[in-house]
Amino acid sequence: MAGNTKKGKRHLRKSIKVALIVLAVALCGAVGCKVVKDHNRSTPSAGEPTAEPSATPKGPSEVKEYHASMFMTGDALIHGAVYRSGRKGNGYDFSGMVDLIAPIAQKYDLRFYNQETTLGGTAMGLSGYPRFNSPQEWGDAMVGAGFNLVSTANNHSLDKGFPGIEASLNYWRSKEGVVTAGTYLTQEEHDALPVYEINGITYTFLAWTCGTNGLSAPSSKQYIINDYQKDMQGMIDQVKRANEISDVVIVSIHWGQEYVMNPNEHQQMLARQLVDAGADIIVGNHPHVIQPIEKIGDAVCFYAMGNFISAQAKLYNYVGMMGAVDIHKTVTDGEVSVKIENVRADLIYTWMNSAHTAFRVIPFSQLTDKELKDHEAVYEKYKAYITKMDPSIQIGGVE
Repeated sequence: MAGNTKKGKRHLRKSIKVALIVLAVALCGAVGCKVVKDHNRSTPSAGEPTAEPSATPKGPSEVKEYHASMFMTGDALIHGAVYRSGRKGNGYDFSGMVDLIAPIAQKYDLRFYNQETTLGGTAMGLSGYPRFNSPQEWGDAMVGAGFNLVSTANNHSLDKGFPGIEASLNYWRSKEGVVTAGTYLTQEEHDALPVYEINGITYTFLAWTCGTNGLSAPSSKQYIINDYQKDMQGMIDQVKRANEISDVVIVSIHWGQEYVMNPNEHQQMLARQLVDAGADIIVGNHPHVIQPIEKIGDAVCFYAMGNFISAQAKLYNYVGMMGAVDIHKTVTDGEVSVKIENVRADLIYTWMNSAHTAFRVIPFSQLTDKELKDHEAVYEKYKAYITKMDPSIQIGGVE
């Protein structure tokens, strides 16, 4: 998936705070390739130079189109009941828990989720709340379902210290085609900004968290976790740098207040800062409940996807979100325009039996009252949160 970086990107975006248009111009190689993320204007802004009329008639434009799609969901919170229910003989098999999500996710090019718990494996000793360590077979199930973008930055990232991060990252790096972000083994890895490519579209994937439950990285290894509470400017600067070298910037962020279904003022303010810095797709997690989706300028923010799977106690913990967007890149005579389109979402449900010995993630479209009493009424109640901030968001179509 790794691709060459695209240098000298010119990024055009509406400012959220002052509604002005900011234009930065750079060169790309010797041919002067110009990249913009929004090119819908028919007239120039005040103070922007207009093009001089050409004395020579231009020939037909050369236009190239590129498309990619992205699927996303929320927190994989592997409580003890979840991993114990996956025990098979001397090992674990979780594929049956995600078998209804796999055919949906696999239709997309990029498939994101947040790995809330450390995948340190059985050698480290498995554990649930409050200091998690999960079987690596859970990752096998998610990779088997098609997931290839994994955030490892969250409030449980340091539950098993550096050894847990090391075991988890070594596991993920054994999986071909899987990209992780948010935790690192060296300063060099932390500082690097890899650019990947899908269907001719370059992207950078970033992940940050709002803290680590009071746990601290070793003083000599502060680089192992992206914590924006300790380095807010570092996060903003990283997004800006990513914007200069990629068509699309994807930011996974762990934020918000647990069990609150509306984004707070901090989330909304920070979302706008990230968009102004160059983020195109923001995927939020941490509240363990769903929160609305909002289009911000030309970007989109999923404030919270809720849980993908868990054994938490309340109905709202079992109702999660799956979302999708289309990424459309147009190259016209060397000028690149990238748009995030067709933003849509729907709901999923974590079913478990009464003994908490069997779990399965089920799309609401496949639920019956057998799995969830009055499931249609529950669906109507919770889907309203998806569009609470932005009625233009499409409900359904994630299939």
